[in-house]
Amino acid sequence: YNPMAGNGHGKEKAREIEQKVQRQKMEYRDITRMDAADFLASLPMEETVVLAGGDGTLNHFINRYGSSVLNRPVYYFPAGSGNDLWNDVGQNSVDGMILLNDYLKQLPVVEVKGKKICFLNGVGYGIDGYCCETGDRLRIQGKENVNYTAIAIKGLLFHYKPVSAKVTVDGVSHCYRHVWLAPTMNGRYYGGGMEVAPEQDRLNPAGKVAVVVLHCPSKLKTLVVFPSIFKGEHVKHTEMVEVLSGSEITVAFDRPTALQIDGETVTVKVLNFCRSVSEPSVFVTLYQAFPKADKMDAVVQKSVELGVSRIVPM
Repeated sequence: YNPMAGNGHGKEKAREIEQKVQRQKMEYRDITRMDAADFLASLPMEETVVLAGGDGTLNHFINRYGSSVLNRPVYYFPAGSGNDLWNDVGQNSVDGMILLNDYLKQLPVVEVKGKKICFLNGVGYGIDGYCCETGDRLRIQGKENVNYTAIAIKGLLFHYKPVSAKVTVDGVSHCYRHVWLAPTMNGRYYGGGMEVAPEQDRLNPAGKVAVVVLHCPSKLKTLVVFPSIFKGEHVKHTEMVEVLSGSEITVAFDRPTALQIDGETVTVKVLNFCRSVSEPSVFVTLYQAFPKADKMDAVVQKSVELGVSRIVPM
């Protein structure tokens, strides 16, 4: 578990797992004080591993250790403040957890200031980057409960200034003015429940990501449409929202701009996105009938070792 997840309540939230899997002995380890790769390698294969944290925890895990450490089934329990991976795929949960291995393979990569970073959900530029930057500043000042919705509304009305952007998708360039949002999405959700890319499938066989551009010269109209992002209905406003899908995407702004990568804030002017090529490009889905007794654990273990990307119980 990550003790910093969930606004510093990571361990407390992780202990909620005990309510889901009763009559099983639990042992808790602080992931910030250990080498997770060594820990996973040392465990007997019959032990069940659950990673409890938020999207930031998962981002740090995959960028530090890579997907090669997932040579065994690792489950995920949402213990963060946003939990956008869970918002996207939580419907596939069993006992309040999901098998994590499927979602950490073949992740897209963003290049920021010469450094390549895998991202799990999305990279948010625009008012969302501004909100994360402002929220970070308020936390440093000692504010515990940060209201990002209030920050966004104040930013739209008074503080945030839209920019011009050039978005290049698989070699084709698109230019926009008055850009308020331009996130590149691997999943459907970011920002703690904003369904910004409602048609995006993080396990799509082509490995494509979606960039969603919200552009409008009117602050008032932007403010009216903005709340519809939480239900994914903003895409109906085609006069000011465009969704582009591709394998290689470059987003260039006319000035340095704050953005967030799975909730972590940075400031850049040019972003390059691509799909990682370090993993096989073929995703295998196993439709597995429920076996007798406890054989399902062995099936999951061997399937993951063989490179199965997704397991669907039947």
